[in-house]
Order: sequence, then C-alpha cells, then structure tokens
Amino acid sequence: MSRSGRSLLIISITIISTITLLTFTSFPGISATPQANQPPSVIAQNVNLGNYFKELGIEGSILIYDQNNKKFYQHNASRNSTAFLPASTFKIVNSLISLETGVIKDEIAILTWDGIVREFPTWNRDTNMRQAYKDSTVWFYQVLARRVGHERMQQFINQFGYGNRQIGTPEQIDKFWLSGPLQITPKQQIEFLQRLYRRELPFSQRTFDLVQDIMIFEKTPNYILRAKTGWAMSIKPNIGWFVGYLEQNKNVYFFATNIDMKDAADAPKRIELTRRSFKALGLL
Repeated sequence: MSRSGRSLLIISITIISTITLLTFTSFPGISATPQANQPPSVIAQNVNLGNYFKELGIEGSILIYDQNNKKFYQHNASRNSTAFLPASTFKIVNSLISLETGVIKDEIAILTWDGIVREFPTWNRDTNMRQAYKDSTVWFYQVLARRVGHERMQQFINQFGYGNRQIGTPEQIDKFWLSGPLQITPKQQIEFLQRLYRRELPFSQRTFDLVQDIMIFEKTPNYILRAKTGWAMSIKPNIGWFVGYLEQNKNVYFFATNIDMKDAADAPKRIELTRRSFKALGLL
C-alpha cells in the first residue's frame, strides 16, 4: 500500500473511533440508559420551589417526600419544622377515629343540619362525611368529635402521636384543632400521612378503605391525588394548608404546603403552589 493510502486508512479509523466514542458516552446529568417512569432527576436537582411563592405573592413553605428515592424537596426548611394549628387537615384524623369508634356508621350516613346559618353556603344543609370532607364542613366534624368524647379522642391522639398531642380540656373537644392547643408541623403532617398510607395506624382495614377513598381530591388515568385543605382562621395571619399524597408512576409523593393567607383570594394558591411544585418535578 502506498504512503498516501496508509494515511487515508489511519484517518478513517480515527474518525470511526471518534464516532463510536461519542455514541456511547453519556453527558453530565443525562443517563445513558434512562429508566421508564422515573421523575427527571436533572429537573429535580435544580428546581427552586421558592420561585412559585414569589410568583404567587405569598409567604410559606412546602415539603415533598419522594418515597421510592427517599428524597425531600422543600422550600423554607425552618417553617417546615414549625408547628401550626392543623385546622381542617385534622378532618383526616377525625374521620378515621369517628368511623373506627362507630360514632357514625359510614361515610354516607347523614347528619341533620342544626339550622344555624354559617358563612359558607355548602355548610347550611344536611350532609354526610363524604360531602362534609369535600366541603370542609366544620359543624359536621364538631358533632363527630363530641360523640367521640375527650377521653377516647386523647387516647387515639396519644397512640399514634399526632402533632403535639394536646387537645385541651373536655370543653375544647369540638375546637382544639381550630383554635388550639393542638398543633402540628409540616414535617409531622408528612410523617402521619406516611403511616396512613402504609396502614400502620390503629384502625381497621374498613376504616382505612373508607377514609382513603373520601380523601381522593383528583383522579386521572395517570395518577391519584389524595389530600385535604385547611384554613386556620382564629389566628393572624390566617394559615392555609394543603396536605396529602400523590400516587403516580408506581411511586408515592407525600406533601405538606403551608402558607400565610391574607384573605379568601389566597385560598386557591395552596393548591396552585402544590401543582406547580409537582410539575417542576416532572409530575402531574
């Protein structure tokens, strides 16, 4: 072979080797063999959840726990360890205890409205647990709490260690989650929700089935979102909650969103913040 021929052969081999190297080399942050149904780690690592609070003009925090990957994503870590009134997020617990003790037969048993006109029109009617949970009907759950009674309520709260475990005196049985002394941190909300999801709480399978069903906030072919809002009106500023868990891609994402609410216009922002945060993680 001539000298020029040998040179061309060397150049060809070099080009082929270079192409092969480029084909099998993975670039930083991109998996060479991406796994199906996994949240995009590149986005998750770089996401700033605080941006959504700024966009919506509110103060608060969010904590999300990715069960499969054992990762926390959060904004405002100090607030996520600060205790607040649980407000209507306690309806999850109240539902569990009320069904387990039999003070109400099931989620469709109706309680009669007492005729007192309250600020939300949906509260001014006879209702059942399924609807009362959706409408966040305070009087319905106050009736249930009185039926459960102070002693049994305290026993359950102590048994699974909800928040600071303080429900006050017997006279406070129908308002301890609304005006105190019961308080819970966003982190404790997630710890409780994990035990609920895993069915590690002292309740029957029937009770778990009923409550986890009424908790469904949104259901699509791709995911199930179980959640509860909360609005603590007895303090200033008002505190808004949105807590629950998202089941998607054979994984579970527990979350607790907590914000300061200046007025009713801020109420939808609890949910919007959570949605934007999930989308930033490649979910929903």
